Amino acid sequence: MHSKKNRTVFLTALIVMGIFLITPLAIAGQIQKININSATKEQLMTLSGVGEKTATSIIAYREKIEPFKKPEDIMKVKGIGPKTFKNNKDRIIVKLQNMSIK
Repeated sequence: MHSKKNRTVFLTALIVMGIFLITPLAIAGQIQKININSATKEQLMTLSGVGEKTATSIIAYREKIEPFKKPEDIMKVKGIGPKTFKNNKDRIIVKLQNMSIK
């Protein structure tokens, strides 16, 4: 009987500790915004569905064609469609001349 109670207390403690350890990481992940006009390839690759090739294409687009004016403009890049944009729209920001557009 004691071991069953101890096991329950132990498992409860593990769950509570897990919540306290994971929650700040989850919040940090949700808050991290990516400025698609200045992000590095590695930062762009943290977006869902964006690999090395697409990240390179994003950088090439903003450098060779034009900077992004609004977050939706990322869909002008080959490999970024509405689904990828929808999955990342809360993390994408565009900064133009010290102005942030969400």
